[in-house]
Amino acid sequence: MSAATQPARLLGIPLGDFGFFSALLLALASGFLTFFASCFVAILALLCWNIVGHNHVNYADSYLYVAFPLGLAVLAFGLVFFTGAWLRRRLSGTD
Repeated sequence: MSAATQPARLLGIPLGDFGFFSALLLALASGFLTFFASCFVAILALLCWNIVGHNHVNYADSYLYVAFPLGLAVLAFGLVFFTGAWLRRRLSGTD
């Protein structure tokens, strides 16, 4: 199998066998997971920042400035990656 016809892999997991709706669902799930994980880490970081530095930073800033942009970026990357892997499989004729 040549390099052009091998399925896309992420950490050794073949990702080229998913359908279109599976690819969209995986992209959406990765964006949500990134949003919630980065929001959790950002809230904990703001908690430490507020306790150690005696600051009063609003916790809603973790959603607006950290989690939302990061979630959108991973969602966009996921859409490009997963739909690209699906398109590559469809156009190569290995379906």
